[in-house]
Amino acid sequence: MQKNDARFYIIGAGFAGQMIAQDIKRKKVFGSVAAFLDDDKKRIGTQIDGIPVLGPIDDTTKFLRCARNDEAIIAMPSAPVERIRDLYEVLKASGFITIRILPSVSQIVDGNAHLVQTREIDPLDILGRTPVTVPLHESLKYLRGKRVLITGAGGSIGSELARQLLSGGAERLYLFGHGENSIVSIYRELIVLQNEGVGEKATVVPIIGDMKDRQYVDYIIEQTHADVIFHCAAYKHVPMMEENPVASIENNVFGTKNLLDASLKHGVHRFVLISTDKAVEPVSVYGVSKMLCEKLVLDAAKLTKEKNAFMFVRFGNVLGSRGSILPLFMNQIKNGGPVTVTDPGMERFFMTIPEACSLVLEAGGVGRNGKSYLLDMGEPVKIIDLAEQIIKFSGLEPHKDIEIKIIGAREGERLEEPLWLAEENPTKTNYEKILELKNLEMEHDELEELLDALYPICFYTSGEKMKFRNKSLLISILRKNVSSLDEYYSKAATTEHLIDRETNLTKVTL
Repeated sequence: MQKNDARFYIIGAGFAGQMIAQDIKRKKVFGSVAAFLDDDKKRIGTQIDGIPVLGPIDDTTKFLRCARNDEAIIAMPSAPVERIRDLYEVLKASGFITIRILPSVSQIVDGNAHLVQTREIDPLDILGRTPVTVPLHESLKYLRGKRVLITGAGGSIGSELARQLLSGGAERLYLFGHGENSIVSIYRELIVLQNEGVGEKATVVPIIGDMKDRQYVDYIIEQTHADVIFHCAAYKHVPMMEENPVASIENNVFGTKNLLDASLKHGVHRFVLISTDKAVEPVSVYGVSKMLCEKLVLDAAKLTKEKNAFMFVRFGNVLGSRGSILPLFMNQIKNGGPVTVTDPGMERFFMTIPEACSLVLEAGGVGRNGKSYLLDMGEPVKIIDLAEQIIKFSGLEPHKDIEIKIIGAREGERLEEPLWLAEENPTKTNYEKILELKNLEMEHDELEELLDALYPICFYTSGEKMKFRNKSLLISILRKNVSSLDEYYSKAATTEHLIDRETNLTKVTL
């Protein structure tokens, strides 16, 4: 954001725009507000606190003479994606180099808008569908006065949950993660937001730790007296986890088991697991690990005290998460291409991170013990279509300015990712975009037997040295217990690549 000499044109003279204008006037250091732009005939031609209101927006922008430091701020949190897309195009055509936007969630949460919440517009804001509006100020009431712990708080989902939870009225917000830099980043961001008046004054506490450390996890849950846990932490990059399958099971499955056991022992009231479509008929070790996490939550729900609620919420891809295709495509475009797509037919369900987190928070409050929930993701999107849209967003032409290169599917990937099994029979709830699934549980003894078989592979066990970090044994056990994985590996084994890889599994002990 430019300082001192910047002129701001605020798109939208409503409550949100006016609050941002007041913020800019109060701080002064960032510059001054040149005008509001609005389509409301009653406002056009008037002044608000001495700032002229110009309009209609599409017509007025044609006559603006933008200086290099001028910035546009779109302060229309309820505008549909189609309108945001149109605004972006007319503002770019008018010469604005910097276009900022106030994400809708900032309004949904606490009814206030702050300059610090604005950010430069990106493809997330103009792609896909209009996010559902979740009245978080109401739906977060169940967290008032509670101690809330987020695992994986430095990740894309965890950090957005933390931002939204600022306005939940929680007494304490614990940010748990093993990555020092990511936890420092979200912790500092939350403190800045609080200092700027965003949300309520929850005490924010960063905690560095590893879910795999059973004793430490138990200690943390006991010491924090956590009432509610949102479990976001997981290794999740499919190709990377196919190369490191033991790490996937060790971290995701046993880390979740440690957290659930500690939650049961110390009386955590609500436990919400973030799950994924990769857990449905899994064809990757990562997918299996998340499927087992779902089973563990349903198993733990049978043991928790009355009135407590342990559940999972499953959804597909989120646009813009770290390591996802959006930042990958943007970086490839920045470097001149090519943009790489695995297969022309590959498609995924997408949702923005703020929308997914709003729905997770809502589900966490209304969800019942031992229940499985699914977010309604809408219609799937072809990855190649998404690549073309992002190239166009960057002001370039697909296949002309930027090449799109087909590179083939990677290990553990499939062209389509189902969100549910037919037997799960998703049904509507009273809450928009939240569906309930029929539980498909594993017998407790069967689950325990599988974990017992996997444990010495993930953790050094006296007398079972030959099992430790044995990838081949791990895959063999998982294939015997998960038919979809066995079927996938059987088909893939016909290729020379996978035959070589399976032959060498025991040679690398990561």
